[in-house]
Amino acid sequence: MRLAHPHRLNSHPDRMKARLSVGFLLLPNFTLCAFANFIDVLRLAADEGDRSRQINCRWAVLGQTLEPVRSSCGITIQPTVRYSDPEDYDYLVVVGGLVGGLSRRNPEMDNYLKAAARRGVPLVGLCTGSLALHRAGLMEGYQCCVSWYHHDDFLAGYEGLTPVTDRIFVVDRDRLTCSGGASSAHLAAFLVERHLGRAPATKSLHIMMISEAAMGNTPQPASAMDVRSKDPMIRKSLQLMQDNLDVPLSINDIAKRIATNRKTLERHFQAELATTPQAAYLDLRLDHALYLLKGTSRSVASIAAECGFCDSSHLSRLLKRKTGITPIALRERLTMEAARTLP
Repeated sequence: MRLAHPHRLNSHPDRMKARLSVGFLLLPNFTLCAFANFIDVLRLAADEGDRSRQINCRWAVLGQTLEPVRSSCGITIQPTVRYSDPEDYDYLVVVGGLVGGLSRRNPEMDNYLKAAARRGVPLVGLCTGSLALHRAGLMEGYQCCVSWYHHDDFLAGYEGLTPVTDRIFVVDRDRLTCSGGASSAHLAAFLVERHLGRAPATKSLHIMMISEAAMGNTPQPASAMDVRSKDPMIRKSLQLMQDNLDVPLSINDIAKRIATNRKTLERHFQAELATTPQAAYLDLRLDHALYLLKGTSRSVASIAAECGFCDSSHLSRLLKRKTGITPIALRERLTMEAARTLP
């Protein structure tokens, strides 16, 4: 990982005091959540309390022009400065979002990022921003973190990409990529800790109601099952299941939504995954419940409701059948393991 050079930090008048400076480049239909989470960690680490002055951290939204960029939710963000010397920044962060934001090439942005790479400026891709870096030829030989949500039939269009879909972010030398969403805050905190120390990073996350920093090897909150199959019918089915965990669809409804019938769908699941659609759906729901049980302090009842189970007893019974342990016993074991790691 390339660290900021002190002489460069002082070479630009706007960066006299900043120990971490970040430039953002927004793709059309970028995800506002990923952008806001990342920049808020910087904002909260930049100053004492919640005063938000750009002292220890500085940031800017860059553009070839100052025309506003529309996010996926319709909110627009206007660049604050035009493209300038890439070395004015310790990191350049490309924020992506909807796949449609990648449909049109942006030669000016690509050329700017290539110039930055030649001069050793680390590049960051949030959400599909990592795919934009790859398309610009800037990810060759690098691992690239991609959200599990972007399936193989989409990634197939990015030849040579080495996707990592089981971690929330990846740091590979001077390329940092992130699956987006809340994990953007964790990647930002990683950079804040690297440049400013642990205390400012922890402070930012706590103010944002994020209990603790997650490392890059933290798994994404999804079952690995949805990235194993190449069968379009199975992938579409699993996507529908993932999108409807709290109120599970019937297998007949799933088959109807993907323009097939139940028997055909069951045959595909058996041939490809050696399981039934019902069993696969239950595994997705139980995997998500396990993720919430391990990573949050929410009640078992609320987790059961989010994962489509009747009540905590229903979840407990099925989880024990799958893993041999109940939710309460699992949490007790995790508490004991955490206590043993304390100094």
